Amino acid sequence: MRYLVPWLRKPRHGGPGSPRTDYAGAVYGSLLAASVIAASSAGGKFPRFETVVLLLVTGLVFWVAHVYARLAGERSVGRLVQWSEVRLVGRSEWSIVEAAVLPAAVVALSPLVRLSLTATGWLALMVAVAQQVSWAYLGALHASGSRREAVIEAAVNLVLGLVIVAAKAALGH
Repeated sequence: MRYLVPWLRKPRHGGPGSPRTDYAGAVYGSLLAASVIAASSAGGKFPRFETVVLLLVTGLVFWVAHVYARLAGERSVGRLVQWSEVRLVGRSEWSIVEAAVLPAAVVALSPLVRLSLTATGWLALMVAVAQQVSWAYLGALHASGSRREAVIEAAVNLVLGLVIVAAKAALGH
């Protein structure tokens, strides 16, 4: 359970790949999931399944990209990257993928409560934005920030999420 909920992890400090206490990956992954939901259109033969796959695959691709970018960016010139570093960085960035799971679950389970495709998209988007704001707030508190700082971080993330919501509404998705 500790690894399914990013803010329950105990921060470890030191060295490349150490988890960041601000949970940037979870916030980023939630913003990414919200963007995928807002941009996807339910037009295929299996729209819910396709949206779930798109969310999870996008999360995985961005996770790989972040792992690569951190390893390449933190590597010393002329030194080969060790597999232990790859695993450590991969674990520390895994919250990008985790952030797609709850919105994907909402989409996958929506037929059980007879939600329309439109309502499903909006609910999944709200879930993605809510977790983004929550992870920003809790991450700031976890990083020894004050409540004021945590509220500011949450507010900034709410604005970012609302920009995506507004774009979805304006484009009629």
